[in-house]
Amino acid sequence: MNAITAPLRELAEFEEGQALLKKQGACIGFTGCVDSQKLHMAYGLSDGFRYKIIVTFSDLKAREIFEDYQFYDRDVTWYPAKDLIFYQADIHGNQLVTERMKALRKIMEGKPLTVITTFAALMSPQVPLEEIAASVIHIDADSSLDESGLARKLSEMGYEKNYQVDAPGQFSIRGGIIDIFDLTEENPYRIELWGEEVESIRSFDLLSQRSVEKLDEVDIYPATEMMLSAAQKENGLRLIEKEAKEFGDKLQASFLTEEAHRVRTQVKELREQVLEFSQITNLESYIRYFYEDTVSFLRFFPAGESCIFIDEALRVKEHALAVEMEFRESMGHRLEKGYILPRQADLLYGWEVTAGFLQNGRTVLLSSMDSKNALLKPQRKFDVNVKSMSSYNSSFDALVSDLKRYKKNGYRVLLLSGSRTRARRLAEDLQEQGLNSFYSEDGEREVIPGEVMLFYGHVKRGFEYPLLKFVVITESDIFGAQKKKKKHKKKFEGQKINDFSELRIGDYVVHESHGLGIYQGIEKVEVERIVKDYIKISYRDGGNLYVLATGLDVIQKYASSDAAKTPKLNKLGTQEWHRTKTKVRSAVDEVAKDLVELYAVRQQQEGYPYSRDTVWQKEFEECFPFEETDDQLAAIAATKEDMESYRIMDRLICGDVGYGKTEIAIRAAFKAIQDGKQVAFLVPTTILAQQHYNTFAQRMKDFPVRIDLMSRFRTPSEQKKTVEDLRKGQVDIVIGTHRILSSDIQFKDLGLLIIDEEQRFGVTHKEKIKKIKDNVDVLTLTATPIPRTLHMSLVGIRDMSVLEEPPSDRLPIQTFVCEYNEEMVREAVVRELTRGGQVYYVYNRVQTIADVAAVLQELVPEATVAFAHGQMKEHELERIMYDFINGEIDVLVATTIIETGLDISNVNTMIIHDADQLGLSQLYQLRGRVGRSNRTSYAFLMYKRDKMLKEIAEKRLSAIREFTDLGSGFKIAMRDLEIRGAGNLLGRKQHGHMEAVGYDLYCKMLNEAVKNLKGEKSIVDFTTTVELEADAFIPPSYIVNEQQKLDIYKRIAGVETHAESEDMKEELLDRFGEVPKSVENLLRIALIRVLAHELYITEVKGRNGELKLTMRPDAAIRVENIPTILEKHKKKLTFSARGTPVFLYRYKKCGVVEKDAENLIRLTEELLGDMMQILT
Repeated sequence: MNAITAPLRELAEFEEGQALLKKQGACIGFTGCVDSQKLHMAYGLSDGFRYKIIVTFSDLKAREIFEDYQFYDRDVTWYPAKDLIFYQADIHGNQLVTERMKALRKIMEGKPLTVITTFAALMSPQVPLEEIAASVIHIDADSSLDESGLARKLSEMGYEKNYQVDAPGQFSIRGGIIDIFDLTEENPYRIELWGEEVESIRSFDLLSQRSVEKLDEVDIYPATEMMLSAAQKENGLRLIEKEAKEFGDKLQASFLTEEAHRVRTQVKELREQVLEFSQITNLESYIRYFYEDTVSFLRFFPAGESCIFIDEALRVKEHALAVEMEFRESMGHRLEKGYILPRQADLLYGWEVTAGFLQNGRTVLLSSMDSKNALLKPQRKFDVNVKSMSSYNSSFDALVSDLKRYKKNGYRVLLLSGSRTRARRLAEDLQEQGLNSFYSEDGEREVIPGEVMLFYGHVKRGFEYPLLKFVVITESDIFGAQKKKKKHKKKFEGQKINDFSELRIGDYVVHESHGLGIYQGIEKVEVERIVKDYIKISYRDGGNLYVLATGLDVIQKYASSDAAKTPKLNKLGTQEWHRTKTKVRSAVDEVAKDLVELYAVRQQQEGYPYSRDTVWQKEFEECFPFEETDDQLAAIAATKEDMESYRIMDRLICGDVGYGKTEIAIRAAFKAIQDGKQVAFLVPTTILAQQHYNTFAQRMKDFPVRIDLMSRFRTPSEQKKTVEDLRKGQVDIVIGTHRILSSDIQFKDLGLLIIDEEQRFGVTHKEKIKKIKDNVDVLTLTATPIPRTLHMSLVGIRDMSVLEEPPSDRLPIQTFVCEYNEEMVREAVVRELTRGGQVYYVYNRVQTIADVAAVLQELVPEATVAFAHGQMKEHELERIMYDFINGEIDVLVATTIIETGLDISNVNTMIIHDADQLGLSQLYQLRGRVGRSNRTSYAFLMYKRDKMLKEIAEKRLSAIREFTDLGSGFKIAMRDLEIRGAGNLLGRKQHGHMEAVGYDLYCKMLNEAVKNLKGEKSIVDFTTTVELEADAFIPPSYIVNEQQKLDIYKRIAGVETHAESEDMKEELLDRFGEVPKSVENLLRIALIRVLAHELYITEVKGRNGELKLTMRPDAAIRVENIPTILEKHKKKLTFSARGTPVFLYRYKKCGVVEKDAENLIRLTEELLGDMMQILT
């Protein structure tokens, strides 16, 4: 890009530096640089090098550089350092490995590349690149693959075998189809084999499991950096065992028996893990035992073709020393306690060694000040004269006057804009001001003195070279920091496909007409030589119900087998289920009636229409320091529209913790104030009131708005003054607990009521709220997710906005699962405190919580530790929380009370004691408490290592592992929360009814009730069964996994149109190969069922030469046309209307089973088709 680099060539220092860099081992320094100009310099100097490595001093800085450098070079990748803790955890998130693998892949591909990394990444030893490259699997159309060999190889490469691939780093093999999700790819691959030959390679979409595009060849990159063959494992383990024995004996000799025992058992367990479970996640810290020679990351780049840039060498050195120090300390402690072996303690390269590696290459030090004892001593130092741009704060006039000055002095100006249309517009605006400005997409065109060239690109800050008369101004200099818009992946709507994948044997299920039973699995039943799959459900007193696997749509999951309270099973053949259903149905009708009436009343009343947005409103919204998510914008727009209309607003905003609900409330409140109305914000707890007060005060500090707080933290005199001023209308916003509802509080002109976490107010409070909100706009916020299905049925009655999308700069929480050890806890706490943060320590036993706090205080004497639990006096609890929010307490040991709604962005580490004892949904909510800022946050799930059966421990861990952002653990958690959410939305009483029939069935009933009330006719529900003498089932060889099979059955049962049936067939072909006849029959029978249902037929039975169709007596068909249909099928079709109407059709069999089956299905289809035409 000449436009950018040409002026540099006029700089003597630059030319000289470039010449020096041609020599091997050159090291030059530039001082006087400013932030964004460093990259400009680096880009200029790196010309002619294939690899550029930019080394900086912190992850945050590296990410900034990564975003900025994309302007200069699209081929840029980020290589994060492994975290120290990373080495000790049993299980860790995939995030880091993925980023690192992506970078390594690009290096292996050998294309020109810029790598951004931190010095810490250079310090950790790496497996030689050749080893990693050697294990890449190449597959193309000519390859032949052996499934078991491939599976073995993939496991060695760190992939995990699964039935269905649902996360990066997994693979599945089923009957000639191999799915692999490469860590470095967006979509997984599907490879189809014919024997051992590759027939096709495609990538497919994870959610729908359907193919995306055909590929000619693929390379599968490893999912871990350590790939060990059996021999390597054996040798490494031998070395470890040898050293462990020596170390153990040494400890024993110094009478440290506990430590010696620890060393020995740990090695034993390690052997078991590696050989039996072939788990390699926690081998990273033993890397020195398995590989003779490990290398630094720098070795991956050929010396002649790469150039290394070091950003602020002095800070890099500080960072290196800190990393090294932390490591040495931590390892020292661990060695003493026998947690690690001596050779693990020198895992890192020291900073001097690493700096030594740098000396072999060509290095450029870029820094703002000249520093003496930095990392390396440059052979030549150059000082450049650069200024950074001052900000224009959106003032166009200031920009124009500056540009005119530049023009007068013959400067070359490059203006960068993040969007092409804005750049064009700006060029035109500047021309009108008499400037010589133009927009160009040609990066090679040099700027001529006196010109202003607009170019597309995004850099954070501009800079100016006064001597060269060259200026770069960016959009963010003009308009303030622009928030980057994130690209949105289309979210997958609708019910998750793997609904049934969570159904395990022993779970409770609800059958719509028989009630609650226990799912016992799929059984094949053969009736008169015809095989079908049945689902077995057992009921009370030994009754068993067999349901055809095609009739799956009448079964819903009720609860998992490990549900907290076991539900009461129904007994087959009794009336109790019918009674329960009737009871619930009437209750549901009541709810529906209330809802619909409430809606009607609200429609009739007129509310206050607020005026349109003012300039102030816009200015106020611009001050929001974060980028709004799409969901947030939609919710804000909807809220404003409600406020501007004559209808009284009653909107519910649901969104996960920290998804920005408060901001919506703040904007609505601001809008209300502009029209001179008052706003009341009602919150459930004093702490939350304090937090919201702080947030509101912070956001509105530049505007003439008076905000008051009503809570126990205010003195009686302060409260009295607030009450007085509210009556006079001098207070604009009042935030408080139910104190706001007291009778002594009178508003002058209340316009908007905002309620946070409505579900946590008692009944009496709710009554009071109802009184206030008669003709006031109401905005309710809630964090319990409202279930999708329920949302759908209430959508016409209550206005809802759902925020599903997390804010953009939230970093995923690094989750580690590890056994409890004091060292780990000490380290985690110290590390969080050194970066100025606070820590939650979750411990769920009130009796011993004080002891745990005392132990922590001993471990980390420098921290202020306090504890809190739900059985404390409320005032005491509030006082502690208040101190914690204000940062006076460093570590808070608390029971799970913190899961409810506290938002403290300074807490970025959470340690959960005995994590295996908590439910998933609790863990999910707890984990949402950290990671509320743009700093990486950590969650440590600790469990006690006991001499438990290995297997159970494994199971527990895998449940927790699912929970580390990778697996389906969340779905279960969500389910749990959704049911709570539903109960909250509809009130306690309804919750009981929901429990009686199960959540899904309840929603179905509610939906019907609402429809009926709104006058949409829905027919009384009845089921249609189809039994034909034909093989209709999924053969075990076609789909092996029972859960997947159930899922496909359920989906086939839900097929309603011809098009859907074709679609399903396509998908089966795509996922499992050629569709067998019996499955095709299954699909046809599903359509027959739909047709029959429309004709009010309850049963279609075809066997032994006769086809019997039983109808409902109240069937809404054209009875007068029955003779016509009988006439059409003369001699074969008869009709009897006694009791239950029945059509009977006699047909001849030919004796060949397959042919008879085919004829029978065809005949049924034709007959039903005719009936549809004639009778409806």
